Amino acid sequence: MLLIKANRELLLKPLQSVTGVVERRHTLPILANVLIEKNGGAISFAATDLEIQITSSTPSENNGQPASVTVGAKKLQDILRSLPDNTSVSLEMQDSRLQVKAGHSRFNLQTLPAEDFPRLAEGEAVNGKLTISQKQLKDLLALVQYAMAQQDIRYYLNGLLLIIEGSLIKVVATDGHRLAFASGSLGREYEKQEVILPRKTVLELSKLLTDSDEELSLEILQNQVRFEFSNVTVISKVVDGKFPDYTKVIPVNYHQKLSIGRIPLLQALQRASILSNEKIRGVRLVITEKNLRIICTNTEQEEAQEDFDIEYSGSPLDIGFNITYLLDILTNLNEESMDCAFADSSSSILISIPGKDDFKYVVMPMRI
Repeated sequence: MLLIKANRELLLKPLQSVTGVVERRHTLPILANVLIEKNGGAISFAATDLEIQITSSTPSENNGQPASVTVGAKKLQDILRSLPDNTSVSLEMQDSRLQVKAGHSRFNLQTLPAEDFPRLAEGEAVNGKLTISQKQLKDLLALVQYAMAQQDIRYYLNGLLLIIEGSLIKVVATDGHRLAFASGSLGREYEKQEVILPRKTVLELSKLLTDSDEELSLEILQNQVRFEFSNVTVISKVVDGKFPDYTKVIPVNYHQKLSIGRIPLLQALQRASILSNEKIRGVRLVITEKNLRIICTNTEQEEAQEDFDIEYSGSPLDIGFNITYLLDILTNLNEESMDCAFADSSSSILISIPGKDDFKYVVMPMRI
């Protein structure tokens, strides 16, 4: 039975949108599969790891009877990728196998019943939908996601706090050593809501969102969150936990400040990091009235040093940081310059964007 006949690109794009959630190691064999459904003039692809489910659809040439099947997601993706551009591909059911035909190529794949595919049951809506452009959400996630923890025992840090408050959307991430905060305007007022998005959900969204002004709808459900955009639907469970009060971490009374070009500082730190200690990744910032000196050393008594001319009127400082945390922010910001604020050599650094109050990055110091 002919399931689908379509151009390679028409099938590959939605399939690639969903396969990111497919785990290489899984407890259920069907979690390695993608659910393919044909209904009317549309074909949909769905994948899940039981925590997050992504569905993507594409138009179909042949209407025919509704049909559904599950097949190995990575194998089907690899087959479609290996075919030449603009190849016509047909998917046909033959007993319990799916045959993929393209030109002189034939592939017979094992299938599992569509009715066994574990769909995420959608929770009830807590409040109405809100809309935001894909680019705005993508940019907000990019400003903070690198600060999320990885496999921290404090599971609520392995994700990102999303807050809807009035006409603002706020995102916060922290791993206990640094914290990133960003906010944007929604253009209208909404009731206050907040959820912790799992790390995997944030990373998948970042890959799927485009730099376009196309609208995205966001809906917070009972224990879930739902995103819809560009023929893609992402439903994710949320992290059940209490996120730390980020407002207590962001300093408000740091008076010793300097402004510095982002790219020159990034390049200097990248050079200095070549000789940083591989384990502790420390860098010293020695700040005086007219000069910022960057110093990295390692266990072999090697040293890298860079000097910057700066305008600084505060007390002299000699302060150490994890150089990776500084490189992360410099890589993900798009601004030409940034402000750095300090209290003393044992306090955190506050990095912000000149003239803007919608981004803050705090890094705790380290002894070097």
